[in-house]
Amino acid sequence: MKKTKDKKEKGGKQQKAAERKARKSSDKKPRKASRVIFTILAVLLALVLTLGIAGLIINSYVKKKGGERIVSAEEACALKDVDCIIVLGCSVRPGGVPSDMLRDRLTVGVDLYKGGASPKMIMSGDHGNVDYDEVNVMKRFAKDAGVPSEDVFMDHAGFSTYESVVRAKEIFGAKKVIIVTQKYHLYRALYIAQAIGLEAYGVDAELNRYYGQTMRDLREIAGRNKDFFGCLFNVPTTYMGEKIPLDGSGDVTNDEYTDTY
Repeated sequence: MKKTKDKKEKGGKQQKAAERKARKSSDKKPRKASRVIFTILAVLLALVLTLGIAGLIINSYVKKKGGERIVSAEEACALKDVDCIIVLGCSVRPGGVPSDMLRDRLTVGVDLYKGGASPKMIMSGDHGNVDYDEVNVMKRFAKDAGVPSEDVFMDHAGFSTYESVVRAKEIFGAKKVIIVTQKYHLYRALYIAQAIGLEAYGVDAELNRYYGQTMRDLREIAGRNKDFFGCLFNVPTTYMGEKIPLDGSGDVTNDEYTDTY
């Protein structure tokens, strides 16, 4: 009887030991899973911080380089042998009315033309859809202000800042230009020009305060980073097309919308 009792006690002890071991093992699994999750989160956080810091460094670099070529309207008019004034497009309201920002860009661009800064203008904007047309609105504004039609070229495929600047060089053959847009946007446009070997100067068209500027400033940080790498890797534009020499008439660009630009 004693042996049987001893065996039972021994078996009970072994069972309890096994249960304790199982509990310890089960306790370790959540702790191990927690450590793995923590490690993954720490790596992701470090990656986000690294990318954020890199993005801010690139943003500052683009602003610094682009800002070196911002000049006053008077200084722009004193430049020699400028091939054209590039007015960068912006949103157009229903009915073909320029937005406030676009109107100010056009006003400054026309004033530069009349001041003798350059004998030609390029209106570069989005005409990628038959129902949306920035460039004809821009040219009409210039003509209404007294600029001869033949002196105003339209770049229908200026879908982005990068494309507007690249196409000014590659399609229109410009070598020396004045770019007109608001200052926050000029930094990037002028950086792109320098990066692709285009001599460019910029004139600030910020004549008013604009609603939503804080969000534009934040988005511009992403835009500067995007175009920094676009220039670095020589990203192609959406369309290229035939050359359009600036020593001819701007009326050759008066064609209606086409998806072949």
